[in-house]
Amino acid sequence: MDRYGPTPAYTPEGGWEMGEPDKLVKTHCCFCGVQCGIQLKVKENKVIGFEPWEEFPVNEGKLCPKGVKRYMQNEHPDRLKAPLMRSESGFREADWDEALSKTVSEIQRVQQTYGKDAVAFLGGASMTNEKAYLNGKFARVALGTRNIDYNGRLCMVSAGAANKMAFGIDRSANPWEDIPKAKVLILAGTNVAECFPILTDYIWRARDNGAKIIVIDPRITPIARTADLYLPVRPGRDSALAHGILHVMIERGWIDETFIAEHTNGFDEVRELVKEYTPEHTEKLTGVPAKNIIAAAELWGTAETSMLLHARGIEHHTKGVENVLSYINLVLATGRIGKPGSGYGTITGQGNGQGGREHGQRCNQLPGGRDINNPEHRNHIADFWGINEPDLPGEGLTACEIIDAIEEGKIKALVSISFNPLVSIPDSARTRAALEKLEHFTTIDFFLSETARHADVVLAGSLQEEDEGTVTTGEGRCVRLRNSVSPAGNARLDWHIIQDLAQRLGAADHFNFENAGEIFSELTRASAGGPIDYSGMSYERIENEMGVFWPCPAPEHPGTPRLFEGGQFAHPDGRAKFHAFPYRPPDEDVDAEYPIFFTSGRVVSQYLSGTQTRRIGALVDQYPEPLCEIHPRLAERLGIGEGDRVRVSTRRGDIEVPAQIVKSIRPDTVFIPYHWPGKKAANRITNRALDPISKIPEFKVCACKVERAQ
Repeated sequence: MDRYGPTPAYTPEGGWEMGEPDKLVKTHCCFCGVQCGIQLKVKENKVIGFEPWEEFPVNEGKLCPKGVKRYMQNEHPDRLKAPLMRSESGFREADWDEALSKTVSEIQRVQQTYGKDAVAFLGGASMTNEKAYLNGKFARVALGTRNIDYNGRLCMVSAGAANKMAFGIDRSANPWEDIPKAKVLILAGTNVAECFPILTDYIWRARDNGAKIIVIDPRITPIARTADLYLPVRPGRDSALAHGILHVMIERGWIDETFIAEHTNGFDEVRELVKEYTPEHTEKLTGVPAKNIIAAAELWGTAETSMLLHARGIEHHTKGVENVLSYINLVLATGRIGKPGSGYGTITGQGNGQGGREHGQRCNQLPGGRDINNPEHRNHIADFWGINEPDLPGEGLTACEIIDAIEEGKIKALVSISFNPLVSIPDSARTRAALEKLEHFTTIDFFLSETARHADVVLAGSLQEEDEGTVTTGEGRCVRLRNSVSPAGNARLDWHIIQDLAQRLGAADHFNFENAGEIFSELTRASAGGPIDYSGMSYERIENEMGVFWPCPAPEHPGTPRLFEGGQFAHPDGRAKFHAFPYRPPDEDVDAEYPIFFTSGRVVSQYLSGTQTRRIGALVDQYPEPLCEIHPRLAERLGIGEGDRVRVSTRRGDIEVPAQIVKSIRPDTVFIPYHWPGKKAANRITNRALDPISKIPEFKVCACKVERAQ
């Protein structure tokens, strides 16, 4: 296992003295949904550095700490360069025919013994749109299983579900260039400076233009340190706080009754709901002082222009969809949406968090954002793929439910790509036990992740810079990724591997693509007429226009940077919908045995499960191991000093890490970042309880106790 790391690399293979590059390749960073433009320096089929791409309008050459080191993955010593197969003494290298044949024979054996749905497929949301489309088609046409989902289920699905319920479509309403035009910004549960770093520049420009910034978070995150108003909400009380703000807005007349009457439905129910959320009542629920709730309502309610930005802080809950809808109510009540500087945005978590959820690798969705339970949508895609509609599997299990079904013995084999659930999913002891119960497990990846160590077959896949394709950024802009180098050693392009498996499973007629461009062309045609329409896009156009916003239903269509202009929404009646969900407590609240809130999140130098960033030395040095943030008052009460090892325990297990005593967290809450595996994994102790609509786990709040470790 030492061969596969993680090994922190500090210099490119071959050292720094590589001389002048052979070429500069304009492409995009692989970390986060901003997808900053970058020019990779390539020499002798190796990425040896980068240059800023100042012409790309989103980041104008700027990059975050991860962006400037992203190229260090290329030629990394841990890189998988050949297929691996499990043997009695560990992994051994294999040739492609042996590894693929083993995978196919095991899939066929399991399906003949237990049925088609006994095989599950898990995809990733950092891959290209082309791969997301191919994953969905592979699972439903080649495997014939209904059990396909993706790791975006752990990320943006609460926002996506709420978007569809409120607006009828799942996308941020505004381009990022609208942010500096806003006079008030609400940032709810978004540690944007660490998770979406370059977008901070847009917020600062808004502030320079005179905007007031309201930050809602249990922690004083870096962006909160420059806020005009900081609301330190008690974990798990976000919807109550939104209701309290709206209560004041209605009471003071800071809403747009005309817009509400002409362009929305459901406001009367919301008006009735929020009557009880007086500032004083809301203070008792949320811990936010009543005077600051009133101040937030006045800033937001009376603004000339305004934008709401939110992320996982309000979404990673068993009521994540309800939280998002409660904040969307604040936007709709003002009528400030669909205009320059006025609207709404979801901060996506993964590299292709937007596009990865659009093209059919979700358990309930077909290409073009079509509903797998809608007979018309099913017939359309079945006809397009040339299969009979009854042969198109129905809605399957979500990501966490698939792991649960493996644990219960209902799913016997798994194929996954770029997904590390052993680090990513709550209650990791249960995840590990489930993986050990699989009769067969094949994974596709470019590093041997902690999850891949449990596989029977590991297929060496491709880095972003080794393939062609597109991704869709958090603002809905489809951008072009360019091939820079070929896959290392005997590794293959991911889509080649998927297509080869499909052909060996007898679906060659449906999988005969010559290049990624042909997959994109099929994707765009499949999306035509659907809720998420890419049919007017082409690689050439995307490159020439620095990205194209969907919907783009025809080659001559300009794309749609700003949605809902003129108050026209995507529901059949053209109106937006308010939703009235009463506040309810988290699945697991504090009590006498576990009296402290636990929450988790990211740090700026790491990305998701850390599979990539824990191998880049300069990023590891910035934050070498997880720390437990704890307020000085709580630390003093528990007899804990700076750097002491603390044990944080929940009903699922415990974790021991050094204490970091900070004043930037509520005194009733502790925080540990989640990027590490094994005994350092924050998800050893988080709660797997799911939101009933989005099926996202409740990462952001559970009950814990904290003590100094002996």
